[in-house]
This record gives sequence, C-alpha cells and structure tokens, in this order.
Amino acid sequence: MLIEVLKSKIHRVRITEANLHYIGSITIDEALMEAANILEHEKVQVVAIESGARLETYVIRGTRGSGMICMNGPAARAVQVGDTVIIMAYASMSFEEAKSFKPAVIFPKEGNLL
Repeated sequence: MLIEVLKSKIHRVRITEANLHYIGSITIDEALMEAANILEHEKVQVVAIESGARLETYVIRGTRGSGMICMNGPAARAVQVGDTVIIMAYASMSFEEAKSFKPAVIFPKEGNLL
C-alpha cells in the first residue's frame, strides 16, 4: 500500500507577479525550489491565505535570489499579487517509509528570501 505524504512545503510567501495569458504554472525562485526540494515541472498545490483558494499546477524555475512567486495562466485569477500562499508537494510512499520520512519545510523571510 502507498500513501501520499507531504514532501515539500514553502510556507507563507507573497505572490510577486501574475501573468494571466501565460499557458499555466507557478514560477518560483530557484533558491526556494532547492531549499524546499521541489523540482521544475513538479506538481504542487497552492493554498491562498486571503481567498482560501486551493489549486494544483506545476513549477517553472524562476531567477535565483529574486524572490519571484508568479502565478501563471488561469490561476492568476484566483491569487492576486501581494497575496500570501503556501506551496506544497506530495510524494507516494509505503506506510513504513512514511513513518520516518521528514519533509523539507522552509519559512522564507520578507521578500520571499531565505
């Protein structure tokens, strides 16, 4: 049996840009991706603190050290520039493996920086 558990979490970052007419995804500062153990094109869940919106998309690598968190495509309507979000990725693993697994959880500072 496999279960889904939290693998990675970027806790409380601010949306810096929104690009409605892009094909989709969320662009994340490469330094944040690495710190949270998130890969480019990986599926993530984005939870918006202000609106309560929950959506799934995939990650595009943003400029390292920029603090960029950009909602692209239709998701740009659910989350606005300046909103605070939590970004999470999950992994499937056995029940026994999950008992000892520790997710990568980061808490960026002001400006979405480490």
